[in-house]
Amino acid sequence: MNAEARQWLLGFMDFLQAEKRVSGHTLQNYSRDLNRMLAFFQEQGLTHWPELSVKTIRLYLAQRHRADIAGKTLQRELSALRSFYRFLVKRDYLTTNPAALVKAPKSPKKLPKLLDVDQAAALLDCPANSLLEIRDQAMFELFYSSGLRLNELVNIDLTDIDLTAGMLLVRVAKGGRQRWLPVGNKAITAIKAWIEVRSAPDSPALFINKMGRRLSTRSVQLRLDRWCEKNGCETTHPHMLRHSFASHLLESSRDIRAVQELLGHQDIATTQIYTHLDFQHLASVYDFAHPRSKKTRDPASGQ
Repeated sequence: MNAEARQWLLGFMDFLQAEKRVSGHTLQNYSRDLNRMLAFFQEQGLTHWPELSVKTIRLYLAQRHRADIAGKTLQRELSALRSFYRFLVKRDYLTTNPAALVKAPKSPKKLPKLLDVDQAAALLDCPANSLLEIRDQAMFELFYSSGLRLNELVNIDLTDIDLTAGMLLVRVAKGGRQRWLPVGNKAITAIKAWIEVRSAPDSPALFINKMGRRLSTRSVQLRLDRWCEKNGCETTHPHMLRHSFASHLLESSRDIRAVQELLGHQDIATTQIYTHLDFQHLASVYDFAHPRSKKTRDPASGQ
């Protein structure tokens, strides 16, 4: 691509940051995806953005698909290209968006892994034997109690939680949508125990490291790995606690709208995946318990 083409790409990045105010993480994804596609288009001999055709875009997607890149990733990359070309059209540089005519291959829906109720209890009821483990237990209890995302958990400040009322304000949420969440008694007890030994009065963060700084998402993941290994629990990642919260709540309440609000999902279709998990559980119970669900004996085998 020539200098003008690269300048348009830089202008789009400035637009995302200054006008759309996307997060740093989203901006990195756009930059990485578009620069990867740019390198491919250059290999095909393109020098200007108007030269890009539907055929070339499909060629790129086919190459990535043959490299076993997941359909979800390809959909994200195509979405970035569509957004970029919408920007070019709005700036009157182009009149059409070739990426709008292309569909990325769909990836099969994967049901999230989760803990059953007994596994969750085994994980959370392990004793805390050090100051850091008191903090860790409070984090994991709050994860499961309120169905938080990992980024939401690490951004909680002391002033965001009302232990008397049992309520939590999630300020830093996906899409910038704040929400109030209830906090269960077990989590309140664990958080109180952590606050009693927490020794960083100048830090606003609820969960801090030994240096008094806000915990990173990576640190929480590593601490959960260590907690599971030490206590012989089912290997768990932070989002499994969120999935478990959603599935267990939906199984008990049957109120998908309430679960949607608690999870902070903008679209109820995102929440509906937990209805599939619930159905799988019901189906397994049926297969085990119903007398007419058993497989018939094979006469040839005598079984």
